[in-house]
Amino acid sequence: MISRRSVIVPSVLSGLLFLGGPCGCVNLTGIGHSSHDHAFIRYWPPPRGTQQTRLAVKDLIDMKGVVTTAGSEFLAKNSPPAKEDAACLSIARHRSDVVFVGKTNLSEFAVAPSGMNDYFGSPINPRTKLRHRIPGGSSSGSAVAIAKGLADVSFATDTLGSIRFPAACCGIVGLKTTNGLISLKGVYPIDAEHQDTVGPMAADIPHTVLGMELLENGFAAKYKAAEALHPSAEGLTVGRVYRSGTDPRVDTAIDNALLRAHFHVVPLSKDFTAKWDQAARDGTTVATASAWLSNQKFASQPGISLRTRAVVAMGRIAYNTGYHQASARRKAWRATLARTFHHVDLIALPTMQQLPPRLPLFRVSPLIEATVLRLQNTEAVSFSGNPALAIPVAVENMDVHHTSLQLVGPRLSEAELLNAGRLVEDSQPPIHKHGLALFTHHQ
Repeated sequence: MISRRSVIVPSVLSGLLFLGGPCGCVNLTGIGHSSHDHAFIRYWPPPRGTQQTRLAVKDLIDMKGVVTTAGSEFLAKNSPPAKEDAACLSIARHRSDVVFVGKTNLSEFAVAPSGMNDYFGSPINPRTKLRHRIPGGSSSGSAVAIAKGLADVSFATDTLGSIRFPAACCGIVGLKTTNGLISLKGVYPIDAEHQDTVGPMAADIPHTVLGMELLENGFAAKYKAAEALHPSAEGLTVGRVYRSGTDPRVDTAIDNALLRAHFHVVPLSKDFTAKWDQAARDGTTVATASAWLSNQKFASQPGISLRTRAVVAMGRIAYNTGYHQASARRKAWRATLARTFHHVDLIALPTMQQLPPRLPLFRVSPLIEATVLRLQNTEAVSFSGNPALAIPVAVENMDVHHTSLQLVGPRLSEAELLNAGRLVEDSQPPIHKHGLALFTHHQ
């Protein structure tokens, strides 16, 4: 059921100025309504009126009979189809109520946090009225597919924030799972030893729970137990982290969301925040260096974008200047978090420090990636291996009506995180609860 290949060659002018993809992009989507937004590299329209769960899969995850491109022209043209499914697809593959709808787009080799792709075209963020903000990466296609209503659940990967950041940009839910919980067999590696994870993205908490049930047998029962233990926020203590450089509107939106959900909120100390900041730097160093270790063999191949070459080159510098020192601090950071969770149930802070940045005029510039990376609050959690949930919350802004709350939990606390996310989601203002429908109306 593999779609035919179609080629889109925009004019030079549209390549520079149109908010779709850069000039010369090649699109491997199938025939259908997703071909305009570059959410999919391959798209298989589901049966009309289907009641099955529509599952999208990031094109970093092997699917039998389909080339895993990792968002790369070189791999698309030179790699054979996968011989078998990745292990994380095994449950969904055997469910008659699930239909696979496609392989989603991403930044090349999953190394660009903007989510832009210079070959397949950059997924268009539908959650802003003027369509001029980045979709976030690397799981940009997954986030856009969910935000556009083209899939109910998407399986994606998160190394440094690649699920949570695009979820934040596109106003959806994204769950980074505990490192090691979901098998990485058949998943293209970035930092498979320490920071790579597979997790679900969806429009709301119930569908995210469904996504976890498709990744881990018995998860729905764990979630029901967490919901029964805490049907309300009573008795739940949340440690609030405040980081410098955060847009005051974003901090206010996070505080209001926690207040509406009735959590008991306690500010965490400046000492903890300083350790968080160090862990964020260390996580970035390790992930950047790991991207070089994983992809240096492709850096000189034809078709590799300037953006990817620049990011991989930065990884070589990170490896030579700080990788080993940063890695050595992981154990102490994990211990710090473990001690903190003796006093609080969850940790809360914005997923990103500002609203999603505007698309740059010249999108081939690698400078946007460094700028975007500095906006994320996701790296410290990746460095520790803990699970974290990104969930949209209302913010006062004329163009972007959402920002994102990140909830962090102890290891293997995915069910508890999603239950807390339910409490946040249920307490959102009515206009925000129905935000997806409102944004779709504006398309």
